[in-house]
Amino acid sequence: MKTSFLETIKILDGSVFNIQYHQKRYESVLSSFGLKDFAHLLTLIKAPPTGLYRCRLVYDLDANITISYFAYKKRNIKSLKIIYDDSIEYSKKYEDRQDINKLFEKREQSDDILIVKDGYIADTSIANIAFFNGVAWLTPKKPLLKGTSRQRLLENEEIIEADIKVQDLKSFSKVALLNAMIDFDIITNINYKY
Repeated sequence: MKTSFLETIKILDGSVFNIQYHQKRYESVLSSFGLKDFAHLLTLIKAPPTGLYRCRLVYDLDANITISYFAYKKRNIKSLKIIYDDSIEYSKKYEDRQDINKLFEKREQSDDILIVKDGYIADTSIANIAFFNGVAWLTPKKPLLKGTSRQRLLENEEIIEADIKVQDLKSFSKVALLNAMIDFDIITNINYKY
């Protein structure tokens, strides 16, 4: 089976957001396989002129790239089911999300899951996460995926990496989900299901 990778890129009213971070990750993935020929992603994107869209860019190691656009509606997340899995691996943004989807199916009545790996908080099924401790926003040191929004916020010193355990959750006053589509979405009242 061919390995395919994915970039999810935000487009709002014809503007493509944070493309330099997507370009950097795309090049990093290909470089990790010894490839050095990169497309310039922005030249391939034909941004819809009005509305909010999720640009889904799928690429593989044979330089095949397919792009599709979907009108975007944000999911309302108010509850997270804590799910433990020490074997989950998603260090590259693979198109195949089968393992994450299996964990998501265990969410019961919750809106999403909060994955714990090797005793530490990692990510939700769709986003990196950050927690406010009253002074600073902390994000897990070892996420499943180093997302583009997470990277940008770290570079801008808006969030700080930290080891976060399940027992630490009660000490945080706010939670934020981070991904390309929602950027830094603060949730003031989150309900954790154990």
